[in-house]
Amino acid sequence: MKPSDHPDFFRLPAPEGRSRESAIRLDAQGRFWHDGRRVEHPGLAAALHRWIGRHPENGRYILNNGYDWTYFAVDDAPYVVRAIRIEPDRIFLLLSDGSEEVWDPAASRLGPDDAIYTVVKRSEPGSRTPLEAKFTRHAQQSLEPVLVEADPPAVCIGGLAHAIGAKRPSFS
Repeated sequence: MKPSDHPDFFRLPAPEGRSRESAIRLDAQGRFWHDGRRVEHPGLAAALHRWIGRHPENGRYILNNGYDWTYFAVDDAPYVVRAIRIEPDRIFLLLSDGSEEVWDPAASRLGPDDAIYTVVKRSEPGSRTPLEAKFTRHAQQSLEPVLVEADPPAVCIGGLAHAIGAKRPSFS
C-alpha cells in the first residue's frame, strides 16, 4: 500500500522541516524549471510530467508520486500535446506525460495566437476539475490533412466535420 492510498494523504502535513510549496515551475512550452534552472535530466522531466495532477480539495496543481506531493506553478496548460496520430475515425493525442487520448475537438478552444487547448485526463481518479493540454506548433500543424475551412475551424473525422471548440469548455 502506497501512502497515497491513505484517505488523509492530501491532508497530512509536509514532512518535518519541509513545505508543500515548491520552486518548481512548468513553462508555456511544457518544460520544467526548478529555482530558475531548467530541469535537463530527461528521466526526471518525464517523471515530473507523469506526476501532474490537482489537489483534490483546493484544485491547485500538484506533483504527486504516490509517496509525497507538492504544489508547483503552471505558466499555461499543465499538459502539452506533443504529436497526433490520425486514424480514419478518430485522432489520438500524444501527451507530455507519454499517454495517449482520443481527441474531442468540440471540447477544445482556441487561445492566444490561435493555439489549440483541449480537455484531457477526464477519467483520472480523483479528478474533480478538467485538466488542459496545449497543442505544440508541431502537433497543431500535423492537423493540416484533416482541417476543414469553417468558422469556427473544424477537422474532418470519419467523413464528418467537427468544429473545434463547439462545446466551449471552461477551465479553472
